[in-house]
Amino acid sequence: MLIIAGLGNPGKEYENTRHNAGFMVMDALAEKIGADISEKKHKALCGKGVIGGEKVILMKPQTYMNSSGESIRAAADYYKVDPEDILIVYDDISLAPGQLRIRAKGSAGGHNGIKSIIAHLGTQEFPRVKVGVGEKPSRMDLADYVLGHFSKEEQATMDDAVKEAADAVCEIVNVGIAQAMNDHNRKKEEK
Repeated sequence: MLIIAGLGNPGKEYENTRHNAGFMVMDALAEKIGADISEKKHKALCGKGVIGGEKVILMKPQTYMNSSGESIRAAADYYKVDPEDILIVYDDISLAPGQLRIRAKGSAGGHNGIKSIIAHLGTQEFPRVKVGVGEKPSRMDLADYVLGHFSKEEQATMDDAVKEAADAVCEIVNVGIAQAMNDHNRKKEEK
């Protein structure tokens, strides 16, 4: 069994903001595999599904971004899942809008949701799919930027990226992270 969690903030005011890229991918993935992410459990909205014969739990933590680790830890304990079987999908401001970066492990890179997960799991050894949302403008506050909405041009790019990220998650489950990294860790113009 795998846990696949997309990070974001609950509530209508945060829908389709940069920080909710993980939630957007979870919605696309749920649609792709015919799952319903609506059960309230583990401080999250959860759903069950199957990808390539593997049972998966899809999660959208409802703890707000900076406390995402509480929800992930609760689910990991309940399902007795090791950190390497927990895939986290989240936004990354160091990547161009729509660019994906898949990693088997790594630091938080300044992302508070990932910092919380590392603190609660006690390890950085969990796979992740980062979805680029673009660098913040120099004079803009980081919180205002990540909680802001995409421009029309960015939204079209993000719609494609969200679908690609859902495909990448399925590829990770089906054929492994190494192949998914080879297929998706390229700059947009290389594709």
